[in-house]
Amino acid sequence: MKTDTALNEQHSKTGSTDRRGFLAQVVGLAAATALQPKQYVGAAESAAPAPMPAIQIGKHRISRLVAGSNPILGYSYSGQHADRQMKDYFTPERTTEFLQNCERAGITTHQFADPDKALPYIRPLRERGSKMSFICLHSGREKVKDAVERAQPIAMVHHGGATDRLFAAGKAGEVHDYVKAAHDCGVLAGVSAHNPDCIKRVADEGWEVDFFMTCFYFLTRKMVHKDADIPMLDFGLPFFKDDPKAMTAVVRQVKQPCFGFKILGSGRHCSNQQTVRAAFKFAFENIKPTDGVIVGMFPWFFDEVGANAQFTRELGKRA
Repeated sequence: MKTDTALNEQHSKTGSTDRRGFLAQVVGLAAATALQPKQYVGAAESAAPAPMPAIQIGKHRISRLVAGSNPILGYSYSGQHADRQMKDYFTPERTTEFLQNCERAGITTHQFADPDKALPYIRPLRERGSKMSFICLHSGREKVKDAVERAQPIAMVHHGGATDRLFAAGKAGEVHDYVKAAHDCGVLAGVSAHNPDCIKRVADEGWEVDFFMTCFYFLTRKMVHKDADIPMLDFGLPFFKDDPKAMTAVVRQVKQPCFGFKILGSGRHCSNQQTVRAAFKFAFENIKPTDGVIVGMFPWFFDEVGANAQFTRELGKRA
C-alpha cells in the first residue's frame, strides 16, 4: 500500500488537469446516481391498497389528492440550485413514469400549467393506457380553445398570480371572461388565487365557476399591500405562518369545491415526515369534505408519492 507521502507525490506528478478530471468524474457519477428515479413501492407492498378518497367536480369523480406540476417545471421556491435539480430530474420520460406511479398509488388527476411543456409527457402517458384526468392552469382567454383542443383537460383554471394581479388592477372582468371561454369550450372552469379576497369576491358575485384553487399562502401580498413592506429573506416570497388559516376560512364559506395548494409551504413543512403529515392533517381538517389538495412531488430520494397517498387515505377520509 502506498504511503500518504507517495500518494501525494503521485498526485503532484499527474497535474491539476487530471485532478480536475477525476473530480469531474466523481461529481458526474454522483449526479447520475442521485437522479435515478425512486420507484413507487406501495403497489409491491400491498396488492390491494385502500381506496383513495375522492370528490366530485362537475361530472368527474377524482382523487382528493391531485399531483401538481411546479417541481416538474422546476419551480422549487427555494432558489435556482433546487430549480435546476428539479428540471434535470423531470425529463419527459421520467415525468411519464412519475405520473404512472401516481396513478398506481390511486392519484387520478394531474394539474399542469403549460400545454407546450406538458404534452411531451401527457401524450406517451395516454399511449400507455393511462386514465388520468388533467386540469390546465394558465391565463389569457385567447389561449383557452387551443389548450383544450391540444391537451384535452377536464377543466381550465385561471392562473392564481394573474388573478391576483388583474383584481388588484381593477380588471377582474378579464378573469370572468376566461371562465366564460372555458365553458364555451365544453370544459369545467375554475379560478385560482393566492389572495383570499379574490376567492370571496368571485363567490359573493355569483360567478359561474365550477371550483376554486386556493393557495395556502398569500404570495402576491405586495401587489395589494404595497405599503406593508416587511423586510424578510425568503427569496422575495412572503410565506407567513397564519396565511393558511385566512385562506381556509374563506374555503369553508364558499359552496364550490376548492383545491388547496402549497399546503406544504413549498417545502417549508418538509423537514421530516411528521411535519408533512401535520400539514396534510391541517389541510384536511380545515377545508370542506368536498374539497381536495394539489401537491407537487419530487421523489428524488424518497417515495413522496406513496407517502402522500397514504397521508390522504389516512387523513382525507370524508366523514
